[in-house]
Amino acid sequence: MEEKFAAIVVGAGPAGSTAAYLMAKAGLEVLLIEKGAAPGSKNMFGGRMYSHALNQVIPGFWAEAPVERPVAKEIITLMTGDQCLSISIQDLSWTKPPYHYHSFTLLRAEFDAWLAAKAEEAGAMLACGIRVDDLLIKDGRVVGIRAGEDEMLADVVIAADGVNSLMAQKAGLARMFSPGQVATGVKQVIKLSPEEISRRFQLEGNNGAAQLFVGECTKGMQGGGFIYTNKDTISLGLVIKAAELQKTQHKIADLVEEFKHNPHIRPLVEGGEVVEYSAHLVPEAGLDMMPQLYGDGILVAGDAAGFVLNLGYIVRGMDFAIASGQAAAQTVIEAARNNNFSRQSLSQYAKLLKESFVLRDLEFYRKAPHFLENRRMFEVYPQLACGLMSRMFTVDGSPPAHLLNKVLSQVKESQAGLAQLAGDGWKGARIL
Repeated sequence: MEEKFAAIVVGAGPAGSTAAYLMAKAGLEVLLIEKGAAPGSKNMFGGRMYSHALNQVIPGFWAEAPVERPVAKEIITLMTGDQCLSISIQDLSWTKPPYHYHSFTLLRAEFDAWLAAKAEEAGAMLACGIRVDDLLIKDGRVVGIRAGEDEMLADVVIAADGVNSLMAQKAGLARMFSPGQVATGVKQVIKLSPEEISRRFQLEGNNGAAQLFVGECTKGMQGGGFIYTNKDTISLGLVIKAAELQKTQHKIADLVEEFKHNPHIRPLVEGGEVVEYSAHLVPEAGLDMMPQLYGDGILVAGDAAGFVLNLGYIVRGMDFAIASGQAAAQTVIEAARNNNFSRQSLSQYAKLLKESFVLRDLEFYRKAPHFLENRRMFEVYPQLACGLMSRMFTVDGSPPAHLLNKVLSQVKESQAGLAQLAGDGWKGARIL
């Protein structure tokens, strides 16, 4: 008889490896396929994972996983040409119970390899360096995959193959995304000593920092910059809406170099050596780009399902990927018990996602992607905030003015009127 797997998972990122791990633990025959030479070799993200989802799957994972630093400090920085304004919060409870480490900075090559190895230890078969070219479809149902001349059969295929999911498109569950639905992310990993990183970011011990930037770094385009502190490296980069990049002469590779050498950023990375450079597309449209999540013999998880949430001040993706991988595994395990891999049976996946935080949070923040298309957020308001704070702290012998007058004067000089400012503030507070 021809060999047949209970499940073939395409993509050994967080969603795919989580699904493979849980299905293999339940005793199913699982094949986990990765296009790269090793899990994580082709994956790129900013650098932080919120811990709660993986802690549900592997309690206390940080004791064995190759995490970098637990994040104890959050910084949001608004930038103009000569000015920057930062809001910082350090909360040491994020590195203690009850959070047991709220979030970690990560390097995906190491972390993804570890998670895929956990799936292997549980009994999954890991195959790297294999490109899946097509799905095998019989009588309208997905029954396996084709890689080159090889065909592999399965009761169900889990498409966890990233934002441009060929598997979801081949199954007729997704369409090719538009440039307005994704952003282009570019990242450099810069090597510095652990002591120097802690000193520059005012961190104690192995605690880490996450810093997001808005304004001049993207030339007013929708997007932002980021810095995440690792043990002995810094992850620095930009994420900019692809549709906006297409309309300009700017090249994101040049912009990230300009960002790195900005006088507000340069002291943080000075003397460091660039040891890694990567680029990637990031889903940005939330529920508006979510494909059909299930079909006969197939499920879609992680970035392939568009499961990323960007609120401007918080960006989440890995916790959504891991939770969707968990829900996919639970669905397949139940389908295997009933020997029923039909679309109706696999619809349990959507129900589990609605019961979890994944679809709940994406639905709650459904309007956030549209709100963040407002260009004033990336140009006018950073200039307004930086200008106002600069005016508050400038002493040059000019006649004094009350704070309210300074605020009104700065608003008048900006391109936003009071009504517009109030309207955007009200919308932002309700939507975000």
